[in-house]
Amino acid sequence: MCILTGICPGSGFVFTQSACGMAAVWQQVLAVDARYNAYRTPTFPQFRTQYIRRRSQLLRENAKCGFEPGLRRQYLRLRSQLLALRYGPLSEQSSFRASSVRSSRTTLDRMEDFEEDPRAQGARGHRRSVSRGSYQLQAQMNRAVYDERPPGSLVPTSVAEASRAMAGDTTLSENYAFAGMHHIFDQHVDSAVPRLQFANDDKHLLACCSLDGTLSIMTLSPPPASVKVTLKGHGGPVTDFAWSLSNDIIVSTSLDGTLRIWNTEDGRCIREVRDPESSELLCCTFQPMNNNLTVVGNSKHHLQVVNISTGKKVKGGSSKLTGRVLSLSFDAPGRILWAGDDRGSIFSFLFDMATGKLTKAKRLVVNEGSSICSISARSWISREARDPSLLVNACVNKLLLYRVVDNEGTLQLKRSFPIQHGSQLVHSIFCPLMSFRQGACVVTGSEDACVYFFDVERNTKAIVNKLQGHGGPVLDVSFNCDESLLASADSTGMVIIWRREQK
Repeated sequence: MCILTGICPGSGFVFTQSACGMAAVWQQVLAVDARYNAYRTPTFPQFRTQYIRRRSQLLRENAKCGFEPGLRRQYLRLRSQLLALRYGPLSEQSSFRASSVRSSRTTLDRMEDFEEDPRAQGARGHRRSVSRGSYQLQAQMNRAVYDERPPGSLVPTSVAEASRAMAGDTTLSENYAFAGMHHIFDQHVDSAVPRLQFANDDKHLLACCSLDGTLSIMTLSPPPASVKVTLKGHGGPVTDFAWSLSNDIIVSTSLDGTLRIWNTEDGRCIREVRDPESSELLCCTFQPMNNNLTVVGNSKHHLQVVNISTGKKVKGGSSKLTGRVLSLSFDAPGRILWAGDDRGSIFSFLFDMATGKLTKAKRLVVNEGSSICSISARSWISREARDPSLLVNACVNKLLLYRVVDNEGTLQLKRSFPIQHGSQLVHSIFCPLMSFRQGACVVTGSEDACVYFFDVERNTKAIVNKLQGHGGPVLDVSFNCDESLLASADSTGMVIIWRREQK
């Protein structure tokens, strides 16, 4: 494979001199290259690190030249086609994905969802969609690397230098030096905002839901920041929502017992799905490989997979927990679903991609009677440490980080971080670009009205940053796609957009 231009071996294509200059869109090109990096020189993994490092350097240099946008898009399209021809399509370009869902997924935890296991690859060298033992294989294949790390470290520092160089070799504190307030939204003041989320792969579009029964879609560009559209129709407090991968649809749940499907452009309610038991709906999430399917949790302890195209529940796609279902999260490939309840339990379910059927696998009691408010899954902690992990808020005055140890979603506690969290539905997130950063960072709300950044590598003094400005418990946090902005929401209805400190 050529590094920048020339003939791509085995492809029959030749890049022209003008195509060379199209590397000005280096971020997108590098993302495409990184997705296929696992296939380069399988017997010489150190070359792959050198390749991406040099690729990034060259693309950054060419980005300064500037070229006509149409040519840039053409280059990116040709580059993607060449890589697909040579190595085959990635498994995430799945036939199970809804036709309305776009395939661009640029955050690093989505670039390489599977370990480079030869037994999990097809004849052309591309990955099969599912490997039953993938999590065990990940641990086995990386054990030698993990053993070299210092005690308590999560990222093997001896092999992390390339990624750190790509991030400018800055410290984690510099990377996450959020300080100034970019904007404050107060359209939901006096009613708590339990959830907010930036749109997928977007810098300036975000949404939030409120206990006042509405949702807001907000835009930060062009300035001034404003509420783009308000979604009205629920007859009770809105508890949760999720963006579709293409950002054209939002699904929401409410204490009124309905799931609603919204058009994000005009705010129109496309469909209403009422719970047959008339129970309160508390949480929802899209199936990442098939956005036609949404999983919903209710107050009567039930999980249910719903086909949003038909509004009907999927046969075999239901199960029961020990308590009210408060939180849901899929792993990146969509094979495992974790669900948390208000009795302190986290359940894992195997998801059948073909039928939508749920099969209960494992149960972990975090703390009897403590609500599992938030679950976030991550394919790995850093680019070099392929360590599937789960981030959990559980009303135990700690933020919990678990390791996923097998293909049934079994969890093993890895780290915990002190926060004030005893009763509110507080949420946390992984930083989307941490794989290219020095260290690895997670962010959480807290009942002391602060936002905390934790470095999961540090054994002591793990707090990287602390943001103060809210008037009540911070319930949720969300990054935009390039980490230039962080949004946080609290129990008083205030949403604050924080900007990265400019050096």
